[in-house]
Amino acid sequence: MHTPGPLDDYEPNPDLVIDMHDVTVRRGRTTLLEDLSWQVELDERWVVLGPNGAGKTTLLQLAAAQMHPTDGRVQILGEQIGRVDVFELRPRIGLASAALTGRVPPTEKVVDIVQSAGYSVIGRWREQYDGMDTERAMELLEQWGIARLADREFGTLSEGERKRAQICRALMTDPELLLLDEPAAGLDLAGREDLLARLTEFAADPYAPAMVMVTHHVEEIPRGFTHLLMLRDGQAVRQGLLEQEMSEQAIEDTFGVRVYLTQRRGRYFASIG
Repeated sequence: MHTPGPLDDYEPNPDLVIDMHDVTVRRGRTTLLEDLSWQVELDERWVVLGPNGAGKTTLLQLAAAQMHPTDGRVQILGEQIGRVDVFELRPRIGLASAALTGRVPPTEKVVDIVQSAGYSVIGRWREQYDGMDTERAMELLEQWGIARLADREFGTLSEGERKRAQICRALMTDPELLLLDEPAAGLDLAGREDLLARLTEFAADPYAPAMVMVTHHVEEIPRGFTHLLMLRDGQAVRQGLLEQEMSEQAIEDTFGVRVYLTQRRGRYFASIG
C-alpha cells in the first residue's frame, strides 16, 4: 500500500519542461546520479557537460522517459515518471542518440527513417505514409541540408549525415523537448562546424522546442545556447546561465584538469597549459 509523501502533493509548473527533484539513480551498488535537482524552462537551451561516467547519459534517459529514478521525482512536460504512460509521453520528446544507429537497418531509406518516427518504429514494414508525412520529412531533411540523400540507404551515409538524419527523425513529431546526445561526436572539423551552425540557427528560432545537448567538449557548444549543467561522478558541479557558470575553474572542478579557456564570437575553446 502506498503511503502518501511530500512529493505526492506537488503541482507541476507549466513553464517547466523538465523538473527533477533530489533524483538518485542506482544500478546494483553503483550510483549513476545522486541527489540531483534540475529544471528546464520552455525557452531554454541547455548544454550538459562532463567527463565519461559523469551521469550524462543517465540524465538524458530520465529526460527521455526511458528510465525511472531510484529516488526523487522526475516530471517531464508536466507528467510524473512512474505515474504516466510513457508510450504516450515519448512522442512529445525528440531524442537524437548514437544508440539509434545500431538499431536502424542499413538498407533503410533516409526519408523512411524520418517518417517512421511518427509511428514510433524503426524500419519501415507495412506502415502507409501519407503525403503530409513525406512532406514533413522532406522539409526537415531540407532544413538540415540532407534532402538530396532522401532515397539513399542509411548504411551508405557518412557519420555527419547520419547525425543529421537522427536529428530530423527526432523532430518529425514536432516535439516539445529536443534531446541531443553528443551530436557532434566523431565529426571532422568541417562536419562539426556545419552542424553547429545549423544548431545555432535552430536554437534562435522562437518556435523551436526546449533543447538539451550532451557533450564532452566546450568547443561543441553552439552559439545561442543559454544554460549549462556540469556533471561529475553523478552530481551537479555547476548549473545556471552559460555565460555566468562557464569558467576555467568550473572546467577544472568538472574534469579534474587545468585549462586555458577562451571565448571568441560566442564560442568557447579550451586547451591544457
